[in-house]
Amino acid sequence: MSKADRKVPSPVKRRFFPRILRCFARRNDGAAAVEFAMVAAPFLALVFAILETAIIFFAGQVLETAAADSARLIMTGQAQKAGISQAQFKQEVCKRVFGLFDCNSGIKVDVRTYSAFNSADMSKPIDGNGNVTFTPSFQPGSPGDIVVVRLLYEWPVWVSLLGLNLADMSGNKRLIMATAAFRNEPYQ
Repeated sequence: MSKADRKVPSPVKRRFFPRILRCFARRNDGAAAVEFAMVAAPFLALVFAILETAIIFFAGQVLETAAADSARLIMTGQAQKAGISQAQFKQEVCKRVFGLFDCNSGIKVDVRTYSAFNSADMSKPIDGNGNVTFTPSFQPGSPGDIVVVRLLYEWPVWVSLLGLNLADMSGNKRLIMATAAFRNEPYQ
């Protein structure tokens, strides 16, 4: 077959190719697959962002409950009477949080006494670079003292979507902090 035989005459081109193009334009067999491919990535990213946000809020609530429960040991004087150390108090906290947190190396426990409620520091201890800027202390106080118990955990953030990033620390982490402020009971 020569080159001349392989050439398609121009009248055939004019009639045949537009008909094929019109035929492809009318076909919609794969339209659902193409539309799904365009929508799947943003949809899945949104679902993962919602799930991660929910898990972070749930972890915050678990930490709040642990702070309230373990702070009761100090408020009622049980920790002071038993001579509980900071490590032992942290173990009491760890008994109340499990599954979500790496308690031994992740949770920081800070217990401080104050002279008045308005002088108590309850802010997140994060500097401008996104690093934690405090040294944990353990001062459970005496009867009638004002005490603030803070539990801190650096939660890893995996999904950031549309400029909404849950991380407030360096290393793509979020500081989850639970606080309990109270006056010690007049225990004996």
